[in-house]
Amino acid sequence: MAITTKEGILKVLSAFNPWWKTGSVNAGFSKEYKRFAYHEAVKRIEQKDIRRNIILTGTRRVGKTTIQYQMIETLLQRGIPAQRIVFISMDHPILKLSGLNEILDCYHENIYAKQDAYYFFDEIQYAADWDKWLKTIYDLQPETKVIATGSASPVLLKGSSESGAGRWSVIQVPTLSFYEYCSLLGINDIELDASVRPTGLIQMTQQERTGIMMKLSAVQNHFIRYLQVGGFPELALSSNDLMAQQIMREDVVDKVLKRDLPSLYNIRNTTELERIFLYLCNVSSNIVSIEAIAKELNGVSRPTVENYIRYLESANLIYLSYPIEMGGRKVLKSSPKIYIADAAIRNAVLMDDDILTEPEEMGKMVETAVYKHVAAFYYQMAARVGYYRGGKKSKEIDIVVDYPNIKNILVEVKYREQAPINDDDAICELGAEAGAAIVVTKRFDDYGIHTTPSRNKLLRIPAFAFLYLLGHAEKNGYKGVE
Repeated sequence: MAITTKEGILKVLSAFNPWWKTGSVNAGFSKEYKRFAYHEAVKRIEQKDIRRNIILTGTRRVGKTTIQYQMIETLLQRGIPAQRIVFISMDHPILKLSGLNEILDCYHENIYAKQDAYYFFDEIQYAADWDKWLKTIYDLQPETKVIATGSASPVLLKGSSESGAGRWSVIQVPTLSFYEYCSLLGINDIELDASVRPTGLIQMTQQERTGIMMKLSAVQNHFIRYLQVGGFPELALSSNDLMAQQIMREDVVDKVLKRDLPSLYNIRNTTELERIFLYLCNVSSNIVSIEAIAKELNGVSRPTVENYIRYLESANLIYLSYPIEMGGRKVLKSSPKIYIADAAIRNAVLMDDDILTEPEEMGKMVETAVYKHVAAFYYQMAARVGYYRGGKKSKEIDIVVDYPNIKNILVEVKYREQAPINDDDAICELGAEAGAAIVVTKRFDDYGIHTTPSRNKLLRIPAFAFLYLLGHAEKNGYKGVE
């Protein structure tokens, strides 16, 4: 007896595609709030002169599938026939065991015969030879459009480079930015000029900066909760933060570590993977060597640590930040800084009630959030985001945005009550080489311009304001220093 039949496939497809009968997407699936990635995906799919299929990648629970449902609802509202749109979840047991050719043949034989359909594939990496199939669809069905999601970005990027060059675009869907979190919760009545961006505050008067900070005071009290649970849309809307953190551990962490990654990479010992991830949660924002991890986790080999870190990065659970040279100065070491992909994940995993009252731990959480925001903001702009560590005294700058042929942006996170900048700090010494130098502070009133002995201007700005304004700039289309 065959494990899958066309009748069984059609039954599953019909359940996933209720708009074939109703003509609309269930409001509970499409949601009202639309993330930045939704607008980017719609823009790409509507482009007439450059044809591209779309892959949305990001960790579990960030809203990739919701973006697909929102795009389907948009297509239906624009008059696209319901039967021309098919949603296919490759995470479903029956569909996972079926070949893409079987699924698509079943769809075209029973629902829509023509080849100008909209294919929405969810968790495409579970389909065998998915990249070759997308290449075939692109080459043989010029009127068909594909919008896929996947949680393992390097698997997707590898397929993109090998089979998808010139055929599809990968759009990163990070966890919610602080700006998106505030908008999702309805805290969006702050009147800011569309041109306001973090680096722009450097040229303002202190009075103008004060006016902006007073407007942003409405979001200040939401910042701590954002660090605790705010990166995931559904959990951000939860009324029970403890349950939200439990769900984060179960769905975002446990399912990825115990199911997704073992399935994709044939991992047999998930305990070692969990130990490495827990270790990385503790040292998030630190420079970490493979040798140090292997030594600390007695019994885990260096190659295993190396591979598992690559797998965790592939699942969008961590970021790797590599050294960047400044002014021709050689960096001292090549080990990366490792950041957990969202401060809320780190907080949920460590389950330490004292984190919020420990300055050092809060500093790690805030630097993690700042790096995530900066990396996500500059992802599409051909800019590297790393750190600097060099010179005779091994001085460090937390975050460096390295633009091709444009001056770098420097960001130093000093999330503490007193956050002094010393004249010999790296950000002061190298500020003259930068397009902008920013010190991220803690207190609401700790903002303004710090002038270095060489007359360079550093912007001091509280963390909540910096992150909110970065999201505001993203919404209004700014792509960096002007």
